[in-house]
Amino acid sequence: MTPTRTTKLERGRGALGPALELVHTGRAPTRAVLTAELGVTRATAGAVAAELEALGLITVDSRPAVAAGSQGRPSHRLSVDPEGPVVLAAQVHADGFRAALVGLGGRIVATVPGAVTVEADPAQVLTEVVGAGAGLLRETGRRCLGAGLAVPSAVAEPEGTALNPLHLAWPPGAPVREIFTRCLAEAGVTGPSGDAPATGFAANDVNLVALAEHRHGAGRGARDLLCVATGHRGVGGALVLDGRLHTGSSGLALEVGHLTVDPDGRSCHCGGRGCLDVETDPLAFLEAAGREPGPETGLLKRALELLRTEYATDPAVRDAAHLLIDRLGLGLAGLVNILDPDRIILGGLHRALLEADAERLQNVIAERSLWGRDGGVPVLACALDYSGLVGAAELAWQPVLDDPMTVARG
Repeated sequence: MTPTRTTKLERGRGALGPALELVHTGRAPTRAVLTAELGVTRATAGAVAAELEALGLITVDSRPAVAAGSQGRPSHRLSVDPEGPVVLAAQVHADGFRAALVGLGGRIVATVPGAVTVEADPAQVLTEVVGAGAGLLRETGRRCLGAGLAVPSAVAEPEGTALNPLHLAWPPGAPVREIFTRCLAEAGVTGPSGDAPATGFAANDVNLVALAEHRHGAGRGARDLLCVATGHRGVGGALVLDGRLHTGSSGLALEVGHLTVDPDGRSCHCGGRGCLDVETDPLAFLEAAGREPGPETGLLKRALELLRTEYATDPAVRDAAHLLIDRLGLGLAGLVNILDPDRIILGGLHRALLEADAERLQNVIAERSLWGRDGGVPVLACALDYSGLVGAAELAWQPVLDDPMTVARG
């Protein structure tokens, strides 16, 4: 490195993390944009970009194609390195798991599902999912920088315990982060150094959907983003405030599944009745449509398939969808009154209900919320495939985004 470039980089050393996050989230596609976003000189931005490229995190195209009709020299193009390091992402749900390798930019490099019975001991399924991820690392030969886990439970911070895994057989308070980290060590999954085990992180799955969508999907650009989604069972919610995931004082914020939308409705495992959790999830839809739900595993898949294939032709399916849309809209209206988000995104079965009749859902929200009558809050479908996995990867990428030099120190 030349003395001049060293001086410029030293001035911009504190900008490495912010610069990497801008490229990671697609907000700095060129060096000119990076310069403006960081508020530094073009020379300093160039040195920062060159250092991130030397670390194997981004690529810099110094000779991009010139668009037809444009004038002047085009700015260097910046993008995440498609051959760069990855993190291991894992998601556990009622009927198994999915593991993936995820690069910067939320890119899924490789993924594999696992259909297993999730038993009471979290180590059982976590050993399997880590083993699947380790297999992907061996197959691809990629360097691993960390690991993140999404679980269908509130996760207490900073302990990493699953407080209420209502739809799994795990005991309340299961130390999932500790077990996950131990499984990584036993499987030989290492971190940046290549010697020490990878650091494991864990969080609620819908929180991670919101994080992924805010950085890479339908929530990009929103300041105050509300995310509501179904899993295989139940309903979860998450909130991004001022660009940051809001988890409350101990990681338990936004248990939206236990908002009451029908006081005379089904009994809920929380002790209440008519909660969003039991009135708008896949089981509720299948029962309302007069279909035999079958085993708990695969409920979401069966509900989505029924809605996709028979909504237009079967009045019972259409009526069931309208019933759930009305209940969902009532719950969302209450959340709009309390939180005043500038965007709502929906995942799982709720995404499919939105796509089936967006106008009906928007009308219910507008009729029942104070602010909705003035134009309404935009309601969008989640845009990412495997958004829970991408969010789990964001947990693992965060230390690198905070300090990209950890890659070099490894």
